[in-house]
Amino acid sequence: MSTKTTATTATTDTNLQQPPHSSFEILGGARDRFLPALSHVLSRPYHPFPFLGWNRHLETISASFYRSIPDIRLRRQCLRTQDGGAVALDWVSGDDRRLPPDAPLLILLPGLTGGSGDSYVRHMLSRARSKGWRVVVFNSRGCGDSPVTTPQFYSASFLGDIREVVAHVTGRYPDANVYAVGWSLGANILVRYLGQEAYNCPLSGAVSLCNPFNLVVADEDFRKGFNIVYDKALAKSLRTIFNKHVLLFEDIGGEYNIPMAANAKSVREFDDGLTRVSFGFKSVDDYYSGSSSSDSVKHVQTPLLCIQAANDPIAPARGIPREDIQENPNCLLIVTPKGGHLGWIAALHHLEV
Repeated sequence: MSTKTTATTATTDTNLQQPPHSSFEILGGARDRFLPALSHVLSRPYHPFPFLGWNRHLETISASFYRSIPDIRLRRQCLRTQDGGAVALDWVSGDDRRLPPDAPLLILLPGLTGGSGDSYVRHMLSRARSKGWRVVVFNSRGCGDSPVTTPQFYSASFLGDIREVVAHVTGRYPDANVYAVGWSLGANILVRYLGQEAYNCPLSGAVSLCNPFNLVVADEDFRKGFNIVYDKALAKSLRTIFNKHVLLFEDIGGEYNIPMAANAKSVREFDDGLTRVSFGFKSVDDYYSGSSSSDSVKHVQTPLLCIQAANDPIAPARGIPREDIQENPNCLLIVTPKGGHLGWIAALHHLEV
C-alpha cells in the first residue's frame, strides 16, 4: 500500500470517529448504523446564512421564492390507478439510454400542492443525477399539472397511490435498489406508507424532510401568528387546483360542501369541505388525528432518515415522535437548529445527504 493511500485511509478512519457537532440534535435506534456515513457532514457545525438564516420565516420564504430552479428536461408518464384516477410520473429525459437498469432509483414526493417544477424538488433531482441515480418525481393527483379524472384528490391519509407508484417503479426496474424522499406532506405520506407496509416494503431506504408528523399539532400552529400567511397561500393553491376540476364534483351529494372547498380561505376549510369527506372522516380533527405519520414510526422496518429544523414554522419540533424514533432500530433523526420549512439556507456548509 502506498504512503498516499495509507494517509487517505487514516484520514477517513479519523473522520468516521469524529462525533457529531453539538449544533445538531441526533437520536434514533439506527444511530450507530447511520452515523458513520454522515460523519463528514455532521462533524461540522451548522452555520445558518447571516440574517436570512436567523429568522425562520425569512428563510422559508426566501427558499420558496428566490432559490434557483435547475433546468432539467423531464419526460411525463401518466399512471392510471385502480380506482380510475391518475398520477403523473416525471422521469429525467434520456436516463434510459444513459443509465444501466440496475442504477439506484429515487422516487421524490413533493409537499402539499407541490410538483416536479418546485425548486427544492429540482435541486434534489439534480444532486441525485450527479451521483448516477435514476430519479422520478411522483406528482399527486392535480399537482404539477397531473390530471384529475375522478372526484377525488390525494390526502395525508390515502396510501393507495403511493403503493401503486412504488409497485410500478420497482416492477419496471427489478434489478435496482429503490429509495424514496418526501418533503412535508409528502414525507408524512411516505412514513405512513413505510409503517403500514412494514416488513413487506420493497424500498431499500427512505428520507423524510420537514415532516409535520403530528397533524393535530401542526394544524394548531398553522392558525397562529405569521403562519396564517402560509395557510392562506396553500389554501389558494388548493382552490386553484380544485376549481380547474370542479365540474367533476357537480351534484356529488353527501356531506360534501363544494362551495366551502371552492372558496376556502384556509387549508382547514378545504379539508372540511372536501378532503375529510372524500376519505371517510367524521370531522377535520378526526382526519388530522387519523392521518398523522407520528403513529407509524414504531412500525417502520425500512432504513429511515428523518431531517427536521428546530425552528420549522409548519412542521413543529414538538410534534416529532422522538421516543418512537429512539426505540426503532431502523430510524435516525437529525434536527438542525435553523432551517425554516424546506429552507436550510446555510452559509459555509449546507446539509447534504
